[in-house]
Amino acid sequence: MADLTPTPGRPGLHVSKPSPNAPATGSAVCHCGATATATGDTQVRALVEGYTANHGAAHNRTGR
Repeated sequence: MADLTPTPGRPGLHVSKPSPNAPATGSAVCHCGATATATGDTQVRALVEGYTANHGAAHNRTGR
């Protein structure tokens, strides 16, 4: 499987939860240069919500 971790050259959002009992992990890189990582289900959920609202495709909607 290819490495799905986002990079500045390939921005995006990656979330992993290898099993129901393992904590989720997430990483995000935006084309604007913002980066973030999170560990734990609650923190990863907040990362996804923040990235979705403020980065990635949100830049296209708001003209940032």
